[in-house]
Amino acid sequence: MHAESYLALHHVHAAGLRAEAHAHSLAADAAAAGTPPRRPRGRGLRARLGWRLVEVGLRLATAPGAGAA
Repeated sequence: MHAESYLALHHVHAAGLRAEAHAHSLAADAAAAGTPPRRPRGRGLRARLGWRLVEVGLRLATAPGAGAA
């Protein structure tokens, strides 16, 4: 990979870390003020969908006759 590619990836990663730090500071400020912190939109849906997919995969893997032929 070229140096420019590494630099672009670094900038993307750094921006993500800054956004996460900002969200954490907002949650800390809200906790200090006594109000419940707001969750980012879509996180609950993503987690529920992920666990549903895990559940379906486990059911398929443990179903009778699911072994390799």
